[in-house]
Amino acid sequence: MLRSLLRERWIAVVVLLLAANAAILLLSIMIGEFPIPAAEAWKSVFGLGDPAYHFVVNELRFPRSLVAFLVGCGLALSGAILQGLTRNPLAAPGVVGINGGAAAFAVTAIVVFPAMPIAWLPFTAFAGALAAAALTYVLAWRRGSSPMRMLLVGIGIAASTSAYITFWVTSRDIQSVKQAMLWLMGSTYGRTWEHFWPLLPWLLVLYPASLAMARRLDVLKLGDELAIGLGSAVERSRGLLLLICVSLSGAAVAMAGTIGFVGLMGPHIARQLVGESSARLLTVSALAGGLIVMSADLLGRAIAPPIEVPAGIITAAIGAPYLIYLLYRNRKPAK
Repeated sequence: MLRSLLRERWIAVVVLLLAANAAILLLSIMIGEFPIPAAEAWKSVFGLGDPAYHFVVNELRFPRSLVAFLVGCGLALSGAILQGLTRNPLAAPGVVGINGGAAAFAVTAIVVFPAMPIAWLPFTAFAGALAAAALTYVLAWRRGSSPMRMLLVGIGIAASTSAYITFWVTSRDIQSVKQAMLWLMGSTYGRTWEHFWPLLPWLLVLYPASLAMARRLDVLKLGDELAIGLGSAVERSRGLLLLICVSLSGAAVAMAGTIGFVGLMGPHIARQLVGESSARLLTVSALAGGLIVMSADLLGRAIAPPIEVPAGIITAAIGAPYLIYLLYRNRKPAK
């Protein structure tokens, strides 16, 4: 009976989040410096209606909103996996250096190789995220990988990558770093189908892969000793899950820059809605993350048109107080 109720609740939550994402997607197509009526916006997605709206919808706003959705899905999925791996509700790809590694490699590529095709950027960012994760894993190893050591080492890696990025930004001429600076603020401005199609396969492969590892993630949440007692290959499972986490984060950061706090907020929202079961949590986290980034992008365009506030600034403005709230809520009394 309880399982049936939980399943019904999970289905209801997924349907509501899908509807909310669809509504924000439609609003994102409608709202802007050139307003478009809802009916015309919907028709233009399918190439129908007034041809005057087709370019704005199908070449500018629609692909940009889809990129924002995929980026949010990737960051929130990555955060949900990382929180399970570290057994820490405050863990997120941006906190432990994964996003920083991706950003460091991507900024280097943008500044040093400005003519590099955009399709190569996810692989560059993935290499950076993988390097940061591998370094974290190696430095945290002491007869096994401890989640707490991984978290502490990751914070140090994040600080190091931030210093590296600052070095590049301050040591090059202003023209060469302008694009990198805009990218570092975290924005979907100017994102088109050229950005959407390279990002889509990463989510199509990594989302099912994360679901396939959901049961192992649930076992790891119980602690290493109990997981080993249940017959789980702890280090192998942790390594595979970390690879999925790195890939999701690297691909998302490559296409939209460092949009912070999504990997923190998405899983927490999902946890409040469907509980701790990873199979349900991962799906709802992805939908919540997509909703967060699309909403931030829409809000950034609607605050003071024609000026656009980057989505990363909006998520930081919301996420920083949310982090403080989580720290307050999870405080432990002194003994």
